Amino acid sequence: MNTLTLTALPDVPLVQPGDDLAALTLAGLQRASISLQNDDVLIYASKIVSKAEGRFRRLSQVRTTPAARAIAQSCQKDPRLVELILQESNQVLRVRPGLIVVEHRGGFVCANAGIDHSNVAADEDWVLLLPNDSDASARTLRSQLQAATGADIAVIINDSHGRAWRLGTVGVAIGVAGLLPLADKRGGDDLFQHPLQVTMLGIGDEVAAAASLLMGGAAESSPIIHARGIPSARGDGHLVDLLRPHHLDMFR
Repeated sequence: MNTLTLTALPDVPLVQPGDDLAALTLAGLQRASISLQNDDVLIYASKIVSKAEGRFRRLSQVRTTPAARAIAQSCQKDPRLVELILQESNQVLRVRPGLIVVEHRGGFVCANAGIDHSNVAADEDWVLLLPNDSDASARTLRSQLQAATGADIAVIINDSHGRAWRLGTVGVAIGVAGLLPLADKRGGDDLFQHPLQVTMLGIGDEVAAAASLLMGGAAESSPIIHARGIPSARGDGHLVDLLRPHHLDMFR
């Protein structure tokens, strides 16, 4: 019988710049009476990774460019926020009132470059950027936890993204270490021995979305999820494995 278990680590404190996320994870695992085993996966909300890495910016200290001011006027956003969005992006794809869709520096498409006000600080002047390199953040956490426990685990950095054709946000993987986030089933057979020609499973995103059910999106304070029973292949995976190449993207 296949079983998948997800556990939100309890009593994770509010993360501050410089905090040791691996140590916070080990303490949370102990409170949950969980000992890490080979093939376990830990999923982290991108926000706590960003906080630990000090990815805060103060809007009052941002100097705007003419490009940012022009876009701000058309989308009705603070030009200082728009300036940060441009700095964090490779390309602006769409602009409408209240929204800027970009290709983030990490290569994925998202709204407003993932820059967030919510659950950042009491002072509205502060915003939080996504991790500078989420794959590197995941690799560091994996290495630290493996050194502390001896378990061969995987790590996913999770962020909430909207979708072009459906309402509601879902969790997606923006950083991966220790697993192959894309399972290519092409060349295998279905139940009736017909060869599969196009089937590829976004395992990294599926795990991230499952973890988001426990993380929540408001005041739940459950930013670290332990998963056991993920049916995925271990390996040296990267975020780029999940990204559709530009020449195959029909929508830009």
